[in-house]
Amino acid sequence: NAIVRSLPSVETLGCTSVICSDKTGTLTTNQMSVSRMFIFDKVEGNDSSFLEFEITGSTYEPIGDVFLKGQKIKGSDYETLHELGTICIMCNDSAIDFNEFKQAFEKVGEATETALIVLAEKLNPFGVPKTGLDRRTSAIVVRQDIETKWKKEFTLEFSRDRKSMSTYCVPLKPSKLGSSPKLFVKGAPEGVLERCTHARVGNTKVPLTAALKNKILALTGQYGTGRDTLRCLALATCDSPMKPDEMDLGDSTKFYTYEVNLTFVGVVGMLDPPRKEVFDSIVRCRAAGIRVIVITGDNKATAEAICRRIGVFTEDEDTTGKSYSGREFDDLPISEQKAACARSRLFSRVEPAHKSKIVEYLQSMNEISAMTGDGVNDAPALKKAEIGIAMGSGTAVAKSAAEMVLADDNFSSIVAAVEEGRAIYNNMKQFIRYLISSNIGEVVSIFLTAALGLPEALIPVQLLWVNLVTDGLPATALGFNPPDLDIMEKPPRKADEGLISGWL
Repeated sequence: NAIVRSLPSVETLGCTSVICSDKTGTLTTNQMSVSRMFIFDKVEGNDSSFLEFEITGSTYEPIGDVFLKGQKIKGSDYETLHELGTICIMCNDSAIDFNEFKQAFEKVGEATETALIVLAEKLNPFGVPKTGLDRRTSAIVVRQDIETKWKKEFTLEFSRDRKSMSTYCVPLKPSKLGSSPKLFVKGAPEGVLERCTHARVGNTKVPLTAALKNKILALTGQYGTGRDTLRCLALATCDSPMKPDEMDLGDSTKFYTYEVNLTFVGVVGMLDPPRKEVFDSIVRCRAAGIRVIVITGDNKATAEAICRRIGVFTEDEDTTGKSYSGREFDDLPISEQKAACARSRLFSRVEPAHKSKIVEYLQSMNEISAMTGDGVNDAPALKKAEIGIAMGSGTAVAKSAAEMVLADDNFSSIVAAVEEGRAIYNNMKQFIRYLISSNIGEVVSIFLTAALGLPEALIPVQLLWVNLVTDGLPATALGFNPPDLDIMEKPPRKADEGLISGWL
């Protein structure tokens, strides 16, 4: 599953000393599903309580139930869920599609957004009847219903600096959410909450104090670091957004100023389970002297919890000095940034510019780095790293900048490719050793016969026979030797080590 675009990089793979890997889809399955969420139940001053829901079903097929304190509930009974379901559908550029050949539902677009669409279908906040409908039709009725109530005018695209996206929607008919245009927002909880001034409680709006924000972040933190290590998204609404003609839609750096005076609606926690084979692959990397650095956009607590599950950190390991968020990394002086790259195993809330910086620091320490990426913004880091690894599901720009493409987006394929790179290099040394030893014999015998005035020891036909037949075929066979059993138990060789060195 590792497609090599540049053959010389196969040799470089053998000396890889650091693998910088994305988390989502590479270390995890990228089969997202919302398993928990919460909204406000009551707010009186700084006293508040949440309604915490659990959602069953872990595939892209929208079949599952919603539970509150162990009791199955209807999404239509909770007014805040009407708005939450609407945001899930309208603040979204993805979809689910039924694959006739596989007889299964698949994502079209981003896994995170697809999980929100599936959640809205399970919630069915407006109680759309589904009885008597076939499998494919019943999976999109909620979306069709909400799209008769709202029309999306434009999208303020996601950007990594503000860590949110939003859509400007106008109502097509009056509803409980009002009859004026809305800006529906979703994004990283800490980023969205910074811009929230109010919170939705039922059909009312209450001021969102610092104490309430801290309670939301505390519960979000529990979701992110708990047994399931959920990836959390906050959903919010701007009830009176700026008019479209007041916005500069061509300048994404100004989007931050439009997503203000938000009303917090709820937080959803998504499960993205780690791939089963990743734990063993990381153990193999450690034995092979390769350091694995996880680079992710998730928040620090969630990322650390997942790294403990996959073996990057041990269960009770202190992560001080080994884990940095993008902001913490930027705040360090340059000398300490370099030291951080020398010992860190996790960078969270990272932007593409950080990837290039990390590669530069690793190269200054003579490390050979393999860097994964899938987006257009990742291309500079992929180009800069000794081995740029693009995802099969990534953009064409990322693939063209990379030396290797992972067809299955799987971290274990990188480790297998490193092993193959080491094996190929070892086999090259073996057949060169064999060819040199036989050629030295020929040269010595011809030199001695010439020097001592003896008749020719080897006539030209015999030399050709030795070089073409008795040398060529065994050397080819040596080139296809299987890798040594302990090949991944040795440290990586130095990049400047010659193919012919010392006694070979």
